[in-house]
Amino acid sequence: MTGAYLFRNLRAAECFPSIAGSRMPPQPKTKGVPMSLFTDETESVEESLGHFRGRISGNWSVNGNPNGGYLTAIMVDAALRKSTKKSTPIVTANFISRGKPGPVEIVVEEISHSPQFQRFQMRLFQEGEEKVRTLATFSAEKESCSDARYETGPAPLPPRDRCVSLPDLPAYSLFRQVELLLDPACAGWLENHLSERSETRGWMRLRDDHPYDIASILLVADSLPPGILASHGMVAWVPTIELTVNIRNLPKSRWLNCSLRTRFVTCGLLEADGEVWDEKGNLVAISRQIAQIRTG
Repeated sequence: MTGAYLFRNLRAAECFPSIAGSRMPPQPKTKGVPMSLFTDETESVEESLGHFRGRISGNWSVNGNPNGGYLTAIMVDAALRKSTKKSTPIVTANFISRGKPGPVEIVVEEISHSPQFQRFQMRLFQEGEEKVRTLATFSAEKESCSDARYETGPAPLPPRDRCVSLPDLPAYSLFRQVELLLDPACAGWLENHLSERSETRGWMRLRDDHPYDIASILLVADSLPPGILASHGMVAWVPTIELTVNIRNLPKSRWLNCSLRTRFVTCGLLEADGEVWDEKGNLVAISRQIAQIRTG
């Protein structure tokens, strides 16, 4: 979930005039110049041992609120420069208070190191206030992974030309950088047709063809609209409290098959379990979020 979804403040009929096969035109590219906006806007500079300075960009936001996966990517990018192990990361971010576009400080601390694993704690500060605290575990590289066993597979998505795209909403800058095509079976909430199942799923890719890496998969894993919208409609806000992403493989395709399912809503809290697969049938990442649901 992207930190805060305030779709309720938008009239569906105005923002989503047709959900039948609408497509967003691709963003223009500068000829001969490789685009690396995501790399530029997740990088930080180490000014002293374990202390980094970076900047939150406004290009990865939902209604002005920076995407949680994007914030996590900034922190993990800093930790990766301190880590000698860089495989199959397990990342858990706790969002303490809301960040905003502008300068940040990241403090990276190694908390354990073994032959197989290396663990770090990262803390992101803005204007002296801690905004996000993250734990990351990185594994040693393996020559092969021969014990893969999947008891389930990617979500059954229709072809992309039969899916539903989101329009260009100025306050939702994330979707100018990430192209999302929703499965029409999960997109009825755009026209106030609700489902008994709290799930969103669809095809996703980065528009600038940035090569997938650990940081960009963290973004992808947090870029689907909350599944609760399918059953409850355009709720006011679904702010993430905690996000965990386990990256298993880097994808072998540009388009990724993504799904997000909520099964339990109690006492104003919900969980959301996500999966990311590539078009070759490889599991890319699994995620779990705990979030608030605010209807007023």
